[in-house]
Amino acid sequence: MTPPPSRCTALGAPRARVSSSLARSRFPLWLLLQLVWTAAASQGHSKSGPRISAVWKGRAGQDHVDFGSTEPHTVLFHEPGSSSVWVGGRNRIYVFAFSKGRNASVRTVNIGSTKGSCRDKQDCGNYITLLEKQNEGLLACGTNARRPSCWILVNDSVEFLGERKGYAPFSPDENSLVLFDGDEVYSTIRKQEYNGKIPRFRRIKGEIELYTSDTVMQNPQFIKATIVHQDQAYDDKIYYFFREDNPDKNPEAPLNVSRVAQLCRGDQGGESSLSVSKWNTFLKAMLVCSDATTNKNFNRLQDVFLLPDPNGQWKDTRVYGVFSNPWNYSAVCVYSLGDIDKVFCTSSLKGYHSSLPNPRPGKCLPDRQPIPTETFQVADSHPEVVQRVEPMGPLKAPLFHSKYHYQKVVVHRMHASNGETFHVLYLTTDKGTIHKVLEPGEREHGLVFNILEIQPFRRAAAIQAMSLDADRRKLYVNSQWEVSQVPLDLCELYTGGCHGCLMARDPYCGWYQDRCVSIYSSQEPVLQSISPVDPHKGCPNPKPEQAPLQKVSLAQNSRYYLSCPMESRHATYSWRHENSVEQSCEPGHQSPNCILFIENLTDLHYGHYYCEAQEDSYLREAQHWELLREDSAMTSQLLGHACTLATSLWLGVLPTLILGLLVH
Repeated sequence: MTPPPSRCTALGAPRARVSSSLARSRFPLWLLLQLVWTAAASQGHSKSGPRISAVWKGRAGQDHVDFGSTEPHTVLFHEPGSSSVWVGGRNRIYVFAFSKGRNASVRTVNIGSTKGSCRDKQDCGNYITLLEKQNEGLLACGTNARRPSCWILVNDSVEFLGERKGYAPFSPDENSLVLFDGDEVYSTIRKQEYNGKIPRFRRIKGEIELYTSDTVMQNPQFIKATIVHQDQAYDDKIYYFFREDNPDKNPEAPLNVSRVAQLCRGDQGGESSLSVSKWNTFLKAMLVCSDATTNKNFNRLQDVFLLPDPNGQWKDTRVYGVFSNPWNYSAVCVYSLGDIDKVFCTSSLKGYHSSLPNPRPGKCLPDRQPIPTETFQVADSHPEVVQRVEPMGPLKAPLFHSKYHYQKVVVHRMHASNGETFHVLYLTTDKGTIHKVLEPGEREHGLVFNILEIQPFRRAAAIQAMSLDADRRKLYVNSQWEVSQVPLDLCELYTGGCHGCLMARDPYCGWYQDRCVSIYSSQEPVLQSISPVDPHKGCPNPKPEQAPLQKVSLAQNSRYYLSCPMESRHATYSWRHENSVEQSCEPGHQSPNCILFIENLTDLHYGHYYCEAQEDSYLREAQHWELLREDSAMTSQLLGHACTLATSLWLGVLPTLILGLLVH
């Protein structure tokens, strides 16, 4: 919304000479702009929102590839360091190649249903739901017209492995989780379509097939599972994260509770007929993600990402959890595997008031010993521990919470140009965008910093899957229409010279030879400042460049508006005339521009106008306009049908803008 041509939008004739249709439009136009300001102000988000929002176009032909058809259900597989991305869809697998310096390409491997007949068209499809590396090939499993089956892909050949119950669900809509560890396979997928509908966590391939008791979880939705190899092999654990219905039916209690469960990987089942085929080491604990200072609770687990410790200490593995509340606000809480393990090893059992049997419930036994029946019975009837798993840190609070609805998260541990380690979070939103969030560094004790929001697709759409490749420093994301390769170092998005580059506080970027460049592309040290305090002061020139002067001639009694693009959503933008502030737009202002509307130009309105952006101690002149007097006779000659048309167009566009803001 840059200022339109002055001789048209200014409507630069005296009011008596303006046509009646234009005169009638004065009040609605003023009212519409007031509504824009009101809607924008009411949607403000403060600094927890992204500082900069951008549509990322990528390199032509290299970073975006279409499926060629719509794929409502997909699964994405990418091996770190590889240039290939595999995406399973309906009746086919797409193989994308993102080779460096070349145009991206895609080829398809058709894997249709092997079933001869089916009840309806929906059942006939083979939706690929699992892709997993297996030796030199790729294991692919799908619904296969409600007869879950698997195939092995080696190069371009496909071999049918037959029905594999537990490897794929009967329908692509079903919640499913499959975990591989060597020759063992664990699954949450039911084996029978019309019975056994109570969700269970199973070992479906290994020494002994085991499953969880039907009473230990209430309608669980499984999120993530992992194997943790501990100091002693017999003590290796399986942890899985899920949410379930809250057993507390109090009307004020949340509907869902988020959990982490533990199982001993070496569990051999029990001694009695009731426990011989069941996990005997199951325990679960509540995951807490709440902010006591604001009394905000986030009970619904959305996604989990595990960041291993760089020194190989399993207890220091960081667990990032994305949570939401009933209003779809989000929070990110960070836990450690050591804290989770301690809760299961030391806590009493909820509702159990007698002495715990020996060995205590949940304890892993060496030498493949079976769990005693008494221990199993206690754990089976009291599967929840009393102590809750709380976030890391002295405050036991979320890393941050936000009004955005986050759905997926990956975390990259990276080293800035000075060697300092940072954790950068990439979070997908329900709007189909990605937020890049900087966690405070090892030497800092500040707040998280939301660096950037990008739209990764050419066609705005929900993000179905996201994979991080730390080796290639790329994100791979897909929608129902396309796959995108997104670099982690999007330094070209930061404008404003050295000051704009450093104010971004992006640990991947720095200033070098008059450009904002990636720290990975420069062989020489770059100028970089990640500090939350005055990062721009590291630039050679202490003051940012002034905005170029723009002039416009306007007649008295006309109306006009000045529009200043709000590049940083963390800054306050102000229109200053002479020594007074005429209009101010605070951080979080949802309109992309800060607009100063002049209803009726008088002698006092002419002169210089400055749009200034204030971001902490950083003050930048974003625009500089001079309004000059225009001869009224010339204005009368120029005012005509073009001006009427321009005004009509604006009256048509503004309601759409307002509706978009209010819906947002």
